[in-house]
Amino acid sequence: MTNKFYIDQHGCAKNQTDGELIVGFLINEGFQQTFEASEADFIIVNSCGFIESAKKESIDAIYNINVSYPEAKIILTGCLAQRYAEMLGESMPELSGIFGNGDLSKISEFMKNIQAGKRLVETYPQEGVCAGNRPVLFNYKGSAFVKITEGCSNHCSFCAIPLIRGEVRSRPAESIIAEIKELIAAGVYEINLIGQDLAAYGTGVTDNAFGDGRTEYHGNKESGLCRLLKMISALEGDFLIRMLYIHPDHFNTDILAVMKADNRFAKYFDIPFQSGDDGIIKAMNRTGTGEIYAKLIADIRNTLGECTIRTTFLTGFPGESDEAAGNTLKFQQTIKPDWSGCFPYSREEDTPAYDMKKRVSKKVAEKRAADLENAQSEITAEKLNSYIGRKVDVLVEEIIELDEQVAEDSSEGLAIGRSWFQAPEVDGAVVIRYERDLEQEAKAVQPGNVVTVEIIASAGVDLDARFISLKKEFKSSKLEFRNI
Repeated sequence: MTNKFYIDQHGCAKNQTDGELIVGFLINEGFQQTFEASEADFIIVNSCGFIESAKKESIDAIYNINVSYPEAKIILTGCLAQRYAEMLGESMPELSGIFGNGDLSKISEFMKNIQAGKRLVETYPQEGVCAGNRPVLFNYKGSAFVKITEGCSNHCSFCAIPLIRGEVRSRPAESIIAEIKELIAAGVYEINLIGQDLAAYGTGVTDNAFGDGRTEYHGNKESGLCRLLKMISALEGDFLIRMLYIHPDHFNTDILAVMKADNRFAKYFDIPFQSGDDGIIKAMNRTGTGEIYAKLIADIRNTLGECTIRTTFLTGFPGESDEAAGNTLKFQQTIKPDWSGCFPYSREEDTPAYDMKKRVSKKVAEKRAADLENAQSEITAEKLNSYIGRKVDVLVEEIIELDEQVAEDSSEGLAIGRSWFQAPEVDGAVVIRYERDLEQEAKAVQPGNVVTVEIIASAGVDLDARFISLKKEFKSSKLEFRNI
């Protein structure tokens, strides 16, 4: 019976971990993963359904795969499959099956039914946080994502996440700690904690995260996220923990003391403010204000000293006037984030904002996003220039293959990596220069290793650096890394 599968991965880090779990469940049941689509009996499109452009990308992938590999059975999984399962099942005969993103552990049974000739459309309830064996990580060596929450209960008026992934659930702390231990033992250095909103960790669970009878961690009591970080801090080893996405309305300020006491926590904060205008913030169903958010950033910096702030801005939200857009630009200049993503508003059906009046034209929204991006470029350049002359630790991701003539003319080798202030995929990188002819340097600058470098220049969103020494050698025989 044929059982080779290929996974075509789309979407965010949360969807990436889902894809890794799908691979693990299938391998455990005897399916064979291939990294060549032409060899596959099944091609799994693990889709994104967050905004219109992401939906289109996933749909286009299905059509292209059907043309290029007509003999393969195409399976649609992920957010797009969960949100539009019935509609896509009726309108896309190209698909042999639609699975969704609920209980991922059922994927093997689902695929076996497809093997038997059935055409299935299945979505499962959004319950708990799926976990399991992930023998293949879709990262560069030495880096992994660990999901600690699923779903979201913030219900921002522009966002479809609660429609797709349900209300927030927290993964049991014991399960998270066990996985982090396994990753450290397997040689992983950088562990990125992810979820739709890490600030909500410890809330929204039936069986509470810590087994103490509580399902809410708010007010004057220790937050669930703080408690989890303390448990991680008690682990032994040389590793780096990064947290990605914390909602600004209930940022867990008690985590700052834990992070300050343990330098294995990257002082990196991904806080998506979306707007700096009070009226738009309220219309987005958020409780803060530009002033409150600016104070949050000031408090973080005052407590921790040097830290990195990433945010996102959403332009062209219904009702956003020129004045409101100007307030967001002023807010950006006030907080001066190290990194930011700027996106025109995408009108998503079934969200409260879908029917809001005073829509902003696509052209105007794109112009406002470009204005924010241009302003951010100057802020980021200034931030990066401050690293010149400093020594930082960098996780090596890949070696740059040099042109034959260039390699003959110089013994200098080039590699790409990231430091603590650069998250995977979304931020800039560090270009590492080293001597290829020196065995010690050539052996040190290898994917998965952590090296100390001196920053010598900046260019755009990237930094230029010179190798100094090896800090941590990557050693693993348990995991396969594939940046796909």
